[in-house]
Amino acid sequence: MKTYDVLIIGGGVSGTALLYQLSRFTDLKAIGLLEKYPQVAAVNSKSCNNSQTIHKGDIETNYTLEKARVTKRTANMIVNYATKLPAEERDNIITIYPKMVLGVGKTECDALRARYQVFKELYPNLKELERKDIAKIEPKVVEGRSDLEELFALGATDEYTACNYHTLSESFIKYAKESSAKKNQICDVLLDNPVIKIEKINDVFQIHTTKTGVIEAKYVVVAAGGHSLLFAHQMGYGKDFACLPMAGSYYFTPQVLQGKVYTMQNPNLPFAAVHGDPDVSVPGKTRFGPTALVLPVLERHNMKTFVEFCKVFSLGSDVMKAMWKLLKVSDIRRYIFRNFMYEVPYLRERLFLKEIKKIIPTLTVDDIKFARGFGGIRPQVIDKKQQKLMMGEAKINPGTGIVFNMTPSPGGTSCLGNAEKDMYLIADFLKCNIDKAAFEEELLSGEVELREIDRPNEHSLAEV
Repeated sequence: MKTYDVLIIGGGVSGTALLYQLSRFTDLKAIGLLEKYPQVAAVNSKSCNNSQTIHKGDIETNYTLEKARVTKRTANMIVNYATKLPAEERDNIITIYPKMVLGVGKTECDALRARYQVFKELYPNLKELERKDIAKIEPKVVEGRSDLEELFALGATDEYTACNYHTLSESFIKYAKESSAKKNQICDVLLDNPVIKIEKINDVFQIHTTKTGVIEAKYVVVAAGGHSLLFAHQMGYGKDFACLPMAGSYYFTPQVLQGKVYTMQNPNLPFAAVHGDPDVSVPGKTRFGPTALVLPVLERHNMKTFVEFCKVFSLGSDVMKAMWKLLKVSDIRRYIFRNFMYEVPYLRERLFLKEIKKIIPTLTVDDIKFARGFGGIRPQVIDKKQQKLMMGEAKINPGTGIVFNMTPSPGGTSCLGNAEKDMYLIADFLKCNIDKAAFEEELLSGEVELREIDRPNEHSLAEV
């Protein structure tokens, strides 16, 4: 029977980031990762299933200043990691595109101008962009608009803004194994190996798999999206939480944008605002989205996960009350109905055109094509006690040597930041050592230096 100090369940970008950090920065003797598919990053970390954005908090208008500070720190870890790699590897992981958040009309433009005054010290590369500046960077955004329509944006033009989280995950695996080999540390990646159940026997966890049989570990981190909550429920943890899977779809147009253009977030909507991005895996196209639709599955395009959804949705009075609170907000009711219609063939392109025209006014319905097979699922967590959606990361840590991670926020960007949290939890529980100097050198310095103003307070690092 195989035995590990730490076993990670889930080979997406979050699980592989933790494997990399444990191999590189700790003195653990044996670590392992289990992934149910034949390759890593096969679900939400797959390049076609996310927005491929490195979220830094500067153009995400729903972020508070402190949330943005935490997000910037963890986003820069990805940049510092990738820019230390050989150029060919780096370029397969991260890309420089211009980015901006666009304000249309006086209300949005005034809000962005006010936001700039608050955030400019934290983001020295962030610039105010008037109509003429926008036209130089993204001419199609201005083309076809009335001169009377007020435009303003905040943006940056020379930063790494896109990430292929699939190739990043593969890179984490490669360098985790390389680092482990140098110090005779066991580092196993067990693919095509679904987990059936997890149980604790005395001080050791036994993980039952379909391929390897039973594996033992002193500490377990479950980083498997909505399935993390399923495993938690099976072990009696997290019963106060339910899972509401939100699926995102995308649309392709010809290449009309040079970089990433985000729109302002509606404060009443807990879902991402529509944006346009160059697709790192589909050259010559601009991808617009996402839509947001509740789907009764834990993995997009995998109806086999319907039964698992039913188990973690935990339909009851508390969940119904939480859903009712959401639906009482008129903006959310309209948004849910509109996004349902976005999934109806023929209608969807015509309806979504209205959203896209806020960014590119000259597009026609003939320019838009539903991106079939693109888009993943974000498992939003419902707190049944408080009867509301939990916005941001959800972590169940009973303090018994097992952690269940769900809905990392913001998405793949937070992979190294969340791995850092788990690394410290593991070190505290197993009494292993962390090479803090190496961590700082590799992830907090390099292409983007960590300034004093960039350092979040300890409470923010732990809670945001």
